[in-house]
Amino acid sequence: MNRIALSHTIAATFLLLALPATSAHAQASRTWVSGVGDDVNPCSRTAPCKTFAGAISKTALNGEINCLDPGGFGSVTIVKSITIDCHEIFGSVLFSGTNGINIPFNSFAATDTRKTVRLRNLNLNGIDTGLVGIRISGGSTITGGVVIIEDTLIDGVFAGSASGILDDRTGGGELYVSNTTVRNTGTFGIAYNPGAAGQRLDIALDNVRVQNSANIGILIGNNGRAMINRAVVTGNAQIGVGASGSAAASEINLSNSVVSNNGLGVGNLNGTVTVRLSNNDICFNATAFSGVTQSHVNNRIQGNSALGPAPTPIGSTSNPTGLQ
Repeated sequence: MNRIALSHTIAATFLLLALPATSAHAQASRTWVSGVGDDVNPCSRTAPCKTFAGAISKTALNGEINCLDPGGFGSVTIVKSITIDCHEIFGSVLFSGTNGINIPFNSFAATDTRKTVRLRNLNLNGIDTGLVGIRISGGSTITGGVVIIEDTLIDGVFAGSASGILDDRTGGGELYVSNTTVRNTGTFGIAYNPGAAGQRLDIALDNVRVQNSANIGILIGNNGRAMINRAVVTGNAQIGVGASGSAAASEINLSNSVVSNNGLGVGNLNGTVTVRLSNNDICFNATAFSGVTQSHVNNRIQGNSALGPAPTPIGSTSNPTGLQ
């Protein structure tokens, strides 16, 4: 009996010794970062991490990283479905010579069926030498990824690809951006620019401000289908809003928006492109339009140095505005 009792005691002791090691490697559904945190911590509320990169490895699939107090939390590459949310806290990413946030869908596990990334309440500053604020990528075999960006500021991106938000995946999916400002970029403010025909990407931009790009404010490329509502697109040197479909058709519905003080206001740039306009102010651009655009005949077009090709009314003889 004594030998049996001793063996049970030894087994129990080994089990207790093993438990801390198991817990140390567990991933939490919610983790925390802090300006005074440390990435050796478990990223709990009482022992937060220092950076998003440090927290993401300790956060479970479909989990959430929150900001405990204001701080700069560094660049991060996201390779699983996750939420990063710094609501009511100044959560900043400073990035120089690199991207602020990378979302390479090719690196997501096959078991990650949701493939959804949510970014909320962030401030990304490229300090004039950053490459891309938020870079979204993925090959043609990686389908259905969803990226949601809300209440975010991206500023000062002038090196390399020099874009605020750049999505160049060819596997299709969804991109939703709301209540977000992108300003001071070298190439694009917000762009879907896959460079080749791929599966359709559905895009919704609502209440966005895109300002002071050295090239194009908003670009929708091959096989992109975008609904742009309540946008202010201003001060972009070359083009305010452009659609390009050289390899596959693209489509834009632009509504309730202001496009002003750009080189070109709204451009059908090349290829098979559909651009529809409803209830917009297109004003004070060097040229208002290029290529074929369509209008519900309720836009206000004034103060442009040149009109360009006038939009084609949408509708029929009985309903010339196309409004119903």
